[in-house]
Amino acid sequence: MKQATSYYPVYSFRFFRALFIHMRPYLLFVSGVAGLSGMAVAERVNIPAGIFIMAFIPLFLGYGFGQALTDCFQIDTDSISSPYRPLVKGEVSPRAVGIVSSLGLVIISVLIIYLNPYNATWCIMSIIGLITYTYFKKNFWFAGPFYNGWIVMLLPVIGFMAVSGGGFSMLKNADLWNLCGLSLFSYTNFVLIGYLKDITADKETGYKTFPVVFGWNKTLYAGDIFVILGVFFCYRLIGHNDPAAFVLFLIASVAAISGQAAGHFTQNKVESNAYYPVISTVRAFILWHLSVALHFRPQWLVFIIIFYLAFEAVLYLRPSKEQI
Repeated sequence: MKQATSYYPVYSFRFFRALFIHMRPYLLFVSGVAGLSGMAVAERVNIPAGIFIMAFIPLFLGYGFGQALTDCFQIDTDSISSPYRPLVKGEVSPRAVGIVSSLGLVIISVLIIYLNPYNATWCIMSIIGLITYTYFKKNFWFAGPFYNGWIVMLLPVIGFMAVSGGGFSMLKNADLWNLCGLSLFSYTNFVLIGYLKDITADKETGYKTFPVVFGWNKTLYAGDIFVILGVFFCYRLIGHNDPAAFVLFLIASVAAISGQAAGHFTQNKVESNAYYPVISTVRAFILWHLSVALHFRPQWLVFIIIFYLAFEAVLYLRPSKEQI
């Protein structure tokens, strides 16, 4: 592949367009909904609009800056599986993307910590986790999905504490613990099934991911367990007496199960057939968390509808249709 003769200047529009591609805007909704659900289960009855905005926007952007940062450490495998990305094409430098994305994480962390100083612990843990994720993904087959999962699991906690304003004693909330279980296992499955689309690249570059070590079928079996756990924790949160939230719960569960079924029953278990199983894990994650948000904050119904429709629109417009 022909490399660019020089990197885009950091202050240029082209650089920020490249950064935007690495941020995966269609996946900003993952961190956004994780944080939103944490805000929803907070014990505070009324959340002022200013606090809602100041908490939600940083949480929404967090996934993007985190993805851009981890991409700086995965150019080897991305050069095979994601050749469209500007870092692989040599349009932007890893150093520049790393600095700008790290700065973005620091800025949004400052906003979150301003709302609640106790969030400093979770923000620092998240940044350290993002920096070290690639090492664990590459070297330990059992660690990658869970390692990424625990980082995302912190987002509901951050959202919860940002709008609650309390200390660590607030973490005794049973709904928050169930939500953390939902976030951990549903996102772990997204990461695990997502590895299916990168098997060739990961093999060639020495990444010991679960699919590389154990293959397609066992990866789907492990994913089945995570789907069951996602259904379990989501149902514990919303029950069946809230019709609107329960409908979202059912839609999410059907999406998750259909994705697993597609992966199990496809005749050609190759990377090109991983698309539907992977996108199903994303839709399930978002819809499960939206069902929780709707259950605890029914007044957010219009926002929740707009949020999901925006996700589908941005997903449709992504630059590479084969990538999630």
